[in-house]
Amino acid sequence: MWSLDPPAITARHSYDACVGATKDPGRRRLLLAAGDSVEAASERFRRAAHSGTLHELPGTGFTVPGIPAEEAVRWVYGNGMVNTRNGRAIYDQLMAAPADERCPLCGHGVVRTLDHYLPKRMFPALCVDPLNLVPACADCNHAKGESLPVSAETTLLHPYLDHIDNDPWLTARVVVTNPVWLEFYVSPPPTWGPLLADRTRHHFELFGLAELFAVQANRTLNNIRQHLTTVLVAGGRELVRAYLKDEAATRLAHRLNGWEGVTYRTFASDDTFCSGAFSL
Repeated sequence: MWSLDPPAITARHSYDACVGATKDPGRRRLLLAAGDSVEAASERFRRAAHSGTLHELPGTGFTVPGIPAEEAVRWVYGNGMVNTRNGRAIYDQLMAAPADERCPLCGHGVVRTLDHYLPKRMFPALCVDPLNLVPACADCNHAKGESLPVSAETTLLHPYLDHIDNDPWLTARVVVTNPVWLEFYVSPPPTWGPLLADRTRHHFELFGLAELFAVQANRTLNNIRQHLTTVLVAGGRELVRAYLKDEAATRLAHRLNGWEGVTYRTFASDDTFCSGAFSL
């Protein structure tokens, strides 16, 4: 998981912007009248998020008063945020937050959608709350679905709230098979508590990051195998290692837990790989 700066847009501003352009006068009055209740729901969401108790939020109390959940989501999010000028401006601003359009949930895919951290069908009052809207790739959005935390340990990392980028937690090992493979896993630093470690592992497993990163690492190896062979012939194992360490340093300086940097670092640290196992 790779962090993003929390949106500066308030939940109330987003809601008012999304419902203010509703064309039907009666519907607009009904939606605007629910503003205080929606704002209160957003405050409860924030308190739970900051206190680590999102898994304790009840299934009630997050409705838009007087409006069935399905209609509220359609009117506020579908019509108001996606299809009106003011709402769409907020949508586009949230979508543009990740650098290089990189999905913050997996660190690899291209952002294509806004994922509702708490599902909009079950929490319609939060359907346009910026804190509940995370830019994501389509694969991560699909993998997450409408999953809800059942405990503190199964609460997914939140890109706006959980900042773990400054600590090295992603690592891998070389598996010498035919072909050679990398096995990625979470290795929490000693400064982390057990809860953060468990949440990171759960996030890693839910989104299938071990498999995703292994596939990408294998593609990287296929792209550099010929060069590694040339370097090995020219200067032996240590020259191969030096090349891989340089490549790792460049990538890790940009993304400490990026799969690319970890891939090169892992290759460089393995004597068998540097001695020619990359040719398997």
